[in-house]
Amino acid sequence: MAFKHKDILGLQDLTAEEIELLLNTADNMKEISKREIKKVPALRGKTVVNLFYEPSTRTRTSFEVAAKRLSADTLNIAASTSAVQKGETLLDTARNIEAMKPDIIVMRHAISGAHEYLAKRASFSVINAGDGSHEHPSQALLDMMTMREKLGTIKGLKVAIVGDITHSRVARSNIYGLSKMGAEIFLAGPPTLIPPGVERLGNITVCSKMKDAVEGADVIMMLRIQLERQGKSLLPSMREYARYFGLSEDLVKLAKPGVLVMHPGPMNRGVEICSSVADGANSVILEQVENGVAVRMSMLYHVSGGGPTE
Repeated sequence: MAFKHKDILGLQDLTAEEIELLLNTADNMKEISKREIKKVPALRGKTVVNLFYEPSTRTRTSFEVAAKRLSADTLNIAASTSAVQKGETLLDTARNIEAMKPDIIVMRHAISGAHEYLAKRASFSVINAGDGSHEHPSQALLDMMTMREKLGTIKGLKVAIVGDITHSRVARSNIYGLSKMGAEIFLAGPPTLIPPGVERLGNITVCSKMKDAVEGADVIMMLRIQLERQGKSLLPSMREYARYFGLSEDLVKLAKPGVLVMHPGPMNRGVEICSSVADGANSVILEQVENGVAVRMSMLYHVSGGGPTE
């Protein structure tokens, strides 16, 4: 099947078949990263602009590496060093970039919906690299790629997602994607960090205790506590959070043998996850980073309409 979207704004907009297409292409793209010469001409002559209004290391670097491995020309713009600091609006910034004839803009923005606003007004393709507390589609795709690679399938998996669900765009994209691919999702976190009515978003069970979520789980996905998005403290203390919702070795033992331990990063060791688990045999955190390049190559390839392949 052909990918028919000009933009990738979130997994809520994609069908299960489209998600599977992106994952299958990512599987093929991963092989490129294992070659001696890690480059193919699929996006030769295309220009990819990384426009980041929030700090990022993994996502921005991963998209840049992905674009270069597809032979695209890349340009990185950080809001902290751009005309945004002088009061320029998102639309004016985009119009000035558009005058330079880019093909794809990869954007991260603090405001939910900023990408949809831009995509409706731009001729270039827009890829969402994270918008507020809304979605982070590339992270969810690389998470699903890692699950499928390690466990063979996504359908029927019990996936525990633990932490700051309310403010997590990673959680929201995973809820949309995993539900469409047939997984069962169990959420756990402090009541102040679980959004009311979240069950309506997918195949979800909300657990008041973390052990109920992780018991018998195939995958445990820990989330970062996003104090910068909370506006006010919704937790008594980090110490109390770690006591009730931090992932320990004892909790991992409640899950299925061979459970995958995941984290989108950056990790707060000793708060969301203890170091022995983060670095342990069940951890696939570094595999997630590796798969991120392949997934982002797939996203860039498909929004560009495909191109010549070797």
